[in-house]
Amino acid sequence: MRPSIVKAKFKKNEPVLITCLHLIDPSLHELIALMGFDGVWMDMEHHAYSVETANQLMRALRVGRSDAMVRPAKGEYMRIGRMLEAGAHGIMYPRCSDAKEAAEVVKWIKFAPQGQRGFDGGNPDMPYCTMDMAEYLQFANDNTWVVIQLEEQSAVDQAEAIAAVPGVDALLLGPADFSVLSGIPGQFNHPKVQKALEKVAQAAKNTGKNWGMPVGTPERATELMNMGARLICAGCDLIFVKTGMEAVQKNFGKLGFTFNNQLTSGQSYMQKA
Repeated sequence: MRPSIVKAKFKKNEPVLITCLHLIDPSLHELIALMGFDGVWMDMEHHAYSVETANQLMRALRVGRSDAMVRPAKGEYMRIGRMLEAGAHGIMYPRCSDAKEAAEVVKWIKFAPQGQRGFDGGNPDMPYCTMDMAEYLQFANDNTWVVIQLEEQSAVDQAEAIAAVPGVDALLLGPADFSVLSGIPGQFNHPKVQKALEKVAQAAKNTGKNWGMPVGTPERATELMNMGARLICAGCDLIFVKTGMEAVQKNFGKLGFTFNNQLTSGQSYMQKA
């Protein structure tokens, strides 16, 4: 494990920009890391690739300087440990219910005396039994970071108690699931979402912690940063590829090329038998 870029920026109150990669070609992760993004969001809650694959992707990230922020599913104690041993700097824990659960997550992620993470030095994070054990434990605790994701109103209502848990570095509102669970799916500008953002922002300010959210535009990022957000998640490789290919179709369509685009042909892809 090398020093965390994100943790260093948090300490200096600098904004952090994370981008999301779903595709599992290590070359893509290497490219993003060499381009100097602060971190890459690796989503193992919603995607099917294994910890072994994640290990290879994190190895590619180490060619550059980007941190890996890995999201497990709720309650995945063993998987979190393996993600950290593969070299993850950040764990983003989803669907956290309350401060008690947040404290349990910190316990899984940090070595004693901050937590109870199990030790194994034979993986990339030590790396490979090359460090003094006590030095490694302290270094790992100093350079791993914990993001607690709030995705329902009951959790947002407890945001300050969750943020106050020692070892929690940042809160992150999950706008998609929050909107779904609030009965307003996809309405990211709805007053309920804005009120939740304000609650999270105030909780972070009161406890001296960081907070953030995924954004779609620089304008939205500016709004959040003016509210104190320092963890901004922006961009996704799937969207970049899609919009890039749409631009090719638009530009070459002017030359007479035609495309049987099943995603925009008027009939929903999901309705086709």
